[in-house]
Amino acid sequence: MKLKHSRSVFYLFTAMVISSVVIGSYCKTKFMPVSNANAATSSATSTTTSSTTADNKSKYADVDVAMELVKVGEHSYYVQGKAGIATDNAGFISNAGVVITDAGVVLFDALGTPSLANKLLQKIREITDQPIVKVVVSHYHADHIYGLQVFKEQGAEIIAPDGIYEYIDSDVASSRLEERQFSLDPWVNENTYIVKPDTILDATEKFTVGNIDFTINVIGKAHSDADLTLFVENDKVLFTGDILFEGRVPFIGNHTKHWLETLQSLETNQVTALVPGHGPAAKDPQKAITLTREYLAYMREKMAIAVEEMIDFDEAYEEVDWSKYAKLPAFEAANRRNAFQVYLSLELE
Repeated sequence: MKLKHSRSVFYLFTAMVISSVVIGSYCKTKFMPVSNANAATSSATSTTTSSTTADNKSKYADVDVAMELVKVGEHSYYVQGKAGIATDNAGFISNAGVVITDAGVVLFDALGTPSLANKLLQKIREITDQPIVKVVVSHYHADHIYGLQVFKEQGAEIIAPDGIYEYIDSDVASSRLEERQFSLDPWVNENTYIVKPDTILDATEKFTVGNIDFTINVIGKAHSDADLTLFVENDKVLFTGDILFEGRVPFIGNHTKHWLETLQSLETNQVTALVPGHGPAAKDPQKAITLTREYLAYMREKMAIAVEEMIDFDEAYEEVDWSKYAKLPAFEAANRRNAFQVYLSLELE
């Protein structure tokens, strides 16, 4: 029997609150680690760790996870989180981008704990002493924002898309932080807080730092309540945040219609490297987009049939042929939850 509208709203909210965000990647990057890249280029110079970084090291609990800056452009790098649910690998399951200009460092996202962000800062200090001037936030989900306070303390401007206060002001945000203060202690603790942005964008924005030009494209509601991407013009590198998951089943929110439309219109002809929110950077951007796009389209198609024919979700899910995606990483952990989320959201469209 089809769920009533009011029950759909309740279940949709419940699913958003209690669902575990299964994110990460099981693929190996093909780009050059910075240790090897430095042997091939002199564009990034090694410097000693600043006193501020040393102070931060004592302020934030050490986190014993592997983290490596991988070079994807002349000025562009990223660190790749490992596969797993949100609390695996000390919370290091998402990516962050680093762009080094001659007038400062621009970051894309800030990782899932202050300790991870501090480790990233130390990695940056190994190759440049330029100040952290901006952090462009793809969206406000915990695994991308809890590290913001480290860079805010460095004096960075925090830039985010319009709509993020739907999350910041929600009960979900406060309850999620409380949960992570328990599940990711000591890396997330009573001193961890949600940093509010200095600048909110509701449209495409171009800016320049030093010798590098950037374009921020505000996507709107897609993977989250507010998403954006960052394009590094000089390097032709696109940081997408979680509108793309490379080589695995994505985590789906309740805005799949606009998300799918965004992916169908995303232009990648000028992109030489694409860095997703989770998983390795892609040398073939269009191929990376295809997996997420086809998965979203298939999910919406099958769940729409169930909603239209008033088929109970459990029955509908069992009738769908998932074989095309069943062997992908994170399928078992994420697919059923994704289908339920889409099923409920389609009833409200």
